[in-house]
Amino acid sequence: MIAVAEAQAQLLALAGPVAAEPVGLRAAAGRVLARDAVALRAQPPFAAAARDGWAVRAAEAGTGTALRVQGEAAAGHGHEGRLDPASALRIFTGAPMPAGADAVVIQEEARVADGRVTFAVAARAGDNLRPRGADFAAGARLAAPRRLSPADVALLAAMGVAAPLVARRPEVALIMTGDELVLPGETPGPDQIFASNGFGLLAMAAAEGAEARLLPIARDRPEALAAVLDLARGADVVVTIGGASVGDHDLVGRVAAGMGLERAFWQVAMRPGKPLMAGRLGPAILLGLPGNPVSALVCGHLFLLPLLRAFQGLPEPLPRPRRAVLAEAVAANGPRAHYMRARLGPGEPLPAIRPFANQDSSLLLPLATADALLVRPPGAPAAPAGAVADYLPLIALPGPG
Repeated sequence: MIAVAEAQAQLLALAGPVAAEPVGLRAAAGRVLARDAVALRAQPPFAAAARDGWAVRAAEAGTGTALRVQGEAAAGHGHEGRLDPASALRIFTGAPMPAGADAVVIQEEARVADGRVTFAVAARAGDNLRPRGADFAAGARLAAPRRLSPADVALLAAMGVAAPLVARRPEVALIMTGDELVLPGETPGPDQIFASNGFGLLAMAAAEGAEARLLPIARDRPEALAAVLDLARGADVVVTIGGASVGDHDLVGRVAAGMGLERAFWQVAMRPGKPLMAGRLGPAILLGLPGNPVSALVCGHLFLLPLLRAFQGLPEPLPRPRRAVLAEAVAANGPRAHYMRARLGPGEPLPAIRPFANQDSSLLLPLATADALLVRPPGAPAAPAGAVADYLPLIALPGPG
């Protein structure tokens, strides 16, 4: 067995960044920017009114001063020419400031009569206007790599970038194994259960930006597993679920080896999830996950998601532990790192964390109600309530656009 950190390092060492591709802004949210995006021009590209009012020369617009009304400017329809001396221009939010004007007096402070406008307050240079380039200058960069948020997409649009270069979505092929499995919607036999792990991992992979596909269930025969592995050709990552242990019906290692698997590691000092395997199968990375539902999904958080982030070029792919205070005492841990399903509660300055009493790796309901994994290092001594501990958040990932 190897430690979790060593297994993660060996797995990530197998991954290289995928190619970049242009994508339209409508599909850019959630994608990972692969090349810096460069603004085509400043924003705003001209000095603009920040409020509805009157564009003036501040030196001419004192309290009670009456100026001649010269005309107006609206967003998208600027005023041609300069502002005349002793004049004011009616202006609306977003309109370009006329040449010569250096302030806007808001309309609530103005009164118009007989073609002249009088102000109740004195103007100051710079009042109520947005200078050219106040947001960003021409040539400003949105630096890669970064997963594009809705705000990032709006920024790219304002920069004039219609098709940013983003990392290609890594392709993931998921294979559930076992004679005991049937798909939801089918009728199980007396000795069968509904397959679940693949659907959870499919959702996790898709939310992390992958193109994920669920292949047919591989039955417990070498030729059946080999046939389904053949269907996975072309994927960047092939994920098998179940069959990675040492039982008579655990076929993944043996069949994959016969197909050319170069194994990086097998068995990790963690629970749940000890029978974990990874290596290179041709151009793809094979990740063999345990079959117990919680084991598979916890390993998905610790190994599959970091692998997908690395493929997309994100610089810190591993989950980052956070700190919380134990709401109750926990027992000493054994030789394997333990990732305990837990719930977070309010606390100051750190939240409280309470592990569930039943940590059986076959139970999905506790995992569905958990929002954290309490991390117990190998050989950790018993810890009292109030002790500080590490945890990993289990939060819903935003789906890409």
